[in-house]
Amino acid sequence: MAGTSRTEGRTGLLNGFAAYGMWGLVPLFWPLLKPAGATEILAHRMVWSLAFVAAALLFVRRWAWAGELLRQPRRLALVVVAAAVITVNWGVYIWAVNSGHVVEASLGYFINPLVTIAMGVLLLKERLRPVQWAAVGVGVAAVLVLTVGFGRPPWISLCLAFSFATYGLVKKKVNLGGVESLAAETAVQFLPALGYLLWLSAHGDATFTAEGPGHAALLASTGIVTALPLVCFGAAAIRVPLSTLGLLQYLAPVFQFLLGVLYFGEAMPPERWAGFALVWLALVLLTGDALRTSRRASRTLAAERARIHAEEVAAAASGAPLVPAPEAAAPAASAPAASAPTVPRPTATAPSGTAPSAAAAATGAPEAQAAPPLPKP
Repeated sequence: MAGTSRTEGRTGLLNGFAAYGMWGLVPLFWPLLKPAGATEILAHRMVWSLAFVAAALLFVRRWAWAGELLRQPRRLALVVVAAAVITVNWGVYIWAVNSGHVVEASLGYFINPLVTIAMGVLLLKERLRPVQWAAVGVGVAAVLVLTVGFGRPPWISLCLAFSFATYGLVKKKVNLGGVESLAAETAVQFLPALGYLLWLSAHGDATFTAEGPGHAALLASTGIVTALPLVCFGAAAIRVPLSTLGLLQYLAPVFQFLLGVLYFGEAMPPERWAGFALVWLALVLLTGDALRTSRRASRTLAAERARIHAEEVAAAASGAPLVPAPEAAAPAASAPAASAPTVPRPTATAPSGTAPSAAAAATGAPEAQAAPPLPKP
């Protein structure tokens, strides 16, 4: 059993590295689709993503969720909202990369955990610990410094961070698996996207058939580029702790940042370095607090289990009846009101089948009390 557990853990880590690695390297892919514009690329991404995930779901014969979703208008409405928000996120990201703003796009996913926590406080009335408040404060200071560095507010970063944080909060309510969620959202996007592509073709502005079979194949592969990392993320989410995923999620913006600076040669004046340093400081504070909370919750749970086991052994030895103790109540009672962590990430439900709280989703630490995401670019 221990060997199986280790194998499962290694498989989960490999899938996690694969998912966040692909999300981190995706800035290399979007420029290959030129001369297609960002809107055309986005429309192809929607159409081909649905084709890919529909084929995958047909292969595994997993369609029961669709009928259940159609019978729940409120969840269906939330799927529509999620589809609209992720459309904005995808569109801005593709435009940013192909317009030479890779570094600013990476910043959006660095500050996403901070925005997620702030939205949890404002919208879900979650309570933060002092270190979490400090991290959010440092993040706000970073945005002010970056506003000076860019000569304007970093609107690309803020748009990506807020759209993805909103997407996570909506998916918390929908509570669908990663592939199923992508299928539902791209089903909503499909007809408008297909209509736009047909309109482009009718006006002679589409590049799908005008730039050769290689270009057409690249546009069609946007479905694989979108869905494959999400499949890997789903495989990782059920095999490794949420705290591990919370740490892995930083791989994607780190890779994007390095690509922006080293490969695309984007400028990084001192003001931008200062702003990024403040963001990284905020993430260090947030992650350290999440890990401490995780260890504290684990120790409390282990102690409670040991106590219950000792009571069971004593009761068995004496022959007296044992009054059952609610094991799960101890960690919740001892933990703070809002735990800190997906991740980024694209979004999968927690292994238990429930979604983490906004603060928990931001950093990846296990939750101690209330309840949760991360698709990526």
